[in-house]
Amino acid sequence: MTLDTEAIDRRQAFLMDLVRTAGALAQEGFSQQSGRPIGMKGPQDYLTETDGRVEAHIRGRIAEAFPEDGFLGEETGGKPGSQAWVVDPIDGTANFARVIPHFCISIAFVANDQVQLGAIANPVLGEVYFARLGGGAQMNGKPIRVSATADITGTSFEMGWSNRRPTSDYIAAVSALFDAGSNVRRAACGALGLAYVADGRSEGYAELHMNSWDCLAGLLLVREAGGVTGPFLSLGGLTQGAPVLAANPHVGGILSHATGIPLLAGPDLLAQGDDKLLRTA
Repeated sequence: MTLDTEAIDRRQAFLMDLVRTAGALAQEGFSQQSGRPIGMKGPQDYLTETDGRVEAHIRGRIAEAFPEDGFLGEETGGKPGSQAWVVDPIDGTANFARVIPHFCISIAFVANDQVQLGAIANPVLGEVYFARLGGGAQMNGKPIRVSATADITGTSFEMGWSNRRPTSDYIAAVSALFDAGSNVRRAACGALGLAYVADGRSEGYAELHMNSWDCLAGLLLVREAGGVTGPFLSLGGLTQGAPVLAANPHVGGILSHATGIPLLAGPDLLAQGDDKLLRTA
């Protein structure tokens, strides 16, 4: 099914309200945190009650407003339909569980073989990012752009860590960036890391493997803010995950060389298999 502009307009208005109501739930849960992690899904993979509560809220509202749309969430999974919402109810859960106010909600809408809409909200700071394919990127209603920094010695990159790839690969990439003259940091929330590239707080973000709910909204934000990214959907990332790269266009090549993640050439379209899934599920 191909969605027209009016159908995407309706989902845009819905998303801008949804991310705020979900943010209010997340903020309520954060204010009740004690600093002790509640549960673990795996090594360094935390789970809190708020993850489930926020995802249930998002999933329920989508089902009510757009029952024809599919849903893919970090906590409850799901099967994409002819178009799909891809949701991380709390990205940066380790921070959230330890009462560190660096976490967010990430929601993307995929249709017509591409990410059409993306929203990221940090409820503690009251920052809400939004992007629409071809429509630019904004934070709290104001346009944002990627950094203009071109001198590598003035850059600050963020590098996410994933246990799906050897630690030695991560260390090698970080070492290459330090050797090139950049600063490198890690804040343990990939979606916000991408948002900070979009608004110019960082020159680039890379992670050797991310799931789609962590990054689809952020990748759209970066591209709509004038940045460059690596391929993701075209690598089968919707259902299997893939490497992630995002940067301002002046230093994207340096980040690509350090991480081995190629830069995207052309639109990031759904891969074979994933595009069939979206059309037939």
